[in-house]
Amino acid sequence: MQDKKFSLQNLVLIAGFTLFIGTVGGSFLATSFPGWASQIGLKIPFNQVTKPSDMSDNAKIVVVDEENSVTKVVEDVSPAVVSVVTKEVGFDPETGIVEEDQGIGTGFIIDKNGVVMTNAHVVSNESTEYTVVTRDKKSYPVTRVDRDPVNDVAILRIDATDLPVAKLGDSTKLKVGQTVIAIGNALGKFDNSVTKGVISQIGRTVTAGNGLFGQSETLEDVIQTDAALNPGNSGGPLLNIEGEVIGINVATTVGAQNIGFAIPINTAKTIYQGYQEYGRILRPYLGVSHQLIQGNTKIPSGALIRAVVPGSPAEKSGIRVRDIITKVDGKTISLDNPLSSAIAKKKIGDTIDIEIWRDTESIKVKATLEQTPEENK
Repeated sequence: MQDKKFSLQNLVLIAGFTLFIGTVGGSFLATSFPGWASQIGLKIPFNQVTKPSDMSDNAKIVVVDEENSVTKVVEDVSPAVVSVVTKEVGFDPETGIVEEDQGIGTGFIIDKNGVVMTNAHVVSNESTEYTVVTRDKKSYPVTRVDRDPVNDVAILRIDATDLPVAKLGDSTKLKVGQTVIAIGNALGKFDNSVTKGVISQIGRTVTAGNGLFGQSETLEDVIQTDAALNPGNSGGPLLNIEGEVIGINVATTVGAQNIGFAIPINTAKTIYQGYQEYGRILRPYLGVSHQLIQGNTKIPSGALIRAVVPGSPAEKSGIRVRDIITKVDGKTISLDNPLSSAIAKKKIGDTIDIEIWRDTESIKVKATLEQTPEENK
């Protein structure tokens, strides 16, 4: 019994001595010889990151702290986010009739010399005067508004220089589940409000309505996010974790939580490229009214033609009412590739190949896209 007790005491003493030596020795090595563990090939599994086998020795691995990344994005981009306001007439019992600025939406600066992007529905009233208010509370009257109501994009001009600019990203690289950040004028009152979420899905088709005026629009190929969007966020940027604009916040779902939508920034970039070239927004035009349908055993899926505009490229190409456009330039027309998106990706003057289903037969025609009539001035 004594031997066992003595042995146990010895073990406790040896373990304690070893722990003391290890602690002191480790501290000495860490302070006197930085990097000693890597020099002798010892791996420490604390916050361990394994370099891929195909990565070069000179490559760097960057561990992203999401919280710090989000705050940095907000700090960097917020100066380029603006409120879009208009004058609202009201009554004050003491002073009488007054005019006050009413926030109606958000925008973001894309050119330092006074070019702002927002939603077309934010500035849809052509008889209203709009003002852009920056984060530092400077107000700039909007001198010109160019709208693309089909894609719900508008470009505003203000007289200003050396403004901070938001960097535009690439919405074709989006992945479901990636982190996104929304900045906007929430409820038209709380400017530069920030929310965070993820991309819930891409390629959605939604019908967005204006509860005040009863107007509605169908938007195709939009981004769905669970980042909280409120009235007043419309026109604001949806950002990735690198601080790039990857969408324009456009709508939220009434009666449901965490369901919002944004227009892919690549759609807006195509519009802006034409704006830079021609000095105004120009859109390619086919000249049909259509409805996307899901086919069955008797008819194919595609765009059912409900009306053809007289004198339009569609009429010139021989497209008729009741035709179903199934392909444009070899790509199938579907919910993932709607007709309006297929046309919007083209340029004025482009000749496109169109495949049509008509009375059980497949027909191929060509159409040369033109400017929309209201823009052809």
